Parts: sequence; structure tokens; C-alpha cells
Amino acid sequence: MASLNVYSILVVLFLTCAAENNCETKMGLPCVLEAFTSIFNTGSISNKCCGELVVLGKVCHSALVKRTLENPLFKDLNPAKIIAKSIQTWNNCLALIDSPSPYA
Repeated sequence: MASLNVYSILVVLFLTCAAENNCETKMGLPCVLEAFTSIFNTGSISNKCCGELVVLGKVCHSALVKRTLENPLFKDLNPAKIIAKSIQTWNNCLALIDSPSPYA
């Protein structure tokens, strides 16, 4: 699990990226951390945070991942693996949000 300092940097990257790409920050901090954990580490993302990620949008999601990979702190990561996990997280969230509720 990443340290608090790494999470702080991720939050700053997220906010900076959101501003630069005209992305409204529609994700709460807990969901930002959950999404990063699922993409850059080992973890899963909750239904609630999937919903926030989908509302954020694919363009903003992709820009955030790209911006993070450009940060020297993450230079040792395998970009192809991270991009694959990013796409997998996005697709899983999209499928979850698009699937009809069994309780509807």
C-alpha cells in the first residue's frame, strides 16, 4: 500500500489534472484514493466510487492516469500494465453502472 505522501501527491495530481482538462472534480477524496489503489496498486473499487468515476468521464479518467504516469515519482511503474488496469477499471465500472439493477 502506498504511503500517505504518495496519496497526497496523487490528490494534488488529480486536482491539477482536473483543472487543466476542464474536468469538474466530481469525485470525493475517498473515491479518488480507491480508484488510484485499483489502478496503481492492488485493490478494488466500490460501486459508489465506480459511479463517481463514470460521472467524471473517460477523458478525465484517461488524462489523470496519463498525468500520473508522467510524474517522476511513478517512473518505475510499467506504463502498459497501468494503462491496461486503467482500461479494465473503467470498463468494469461502466458495465456496473450500465447494468440494470436486479432490484429495479
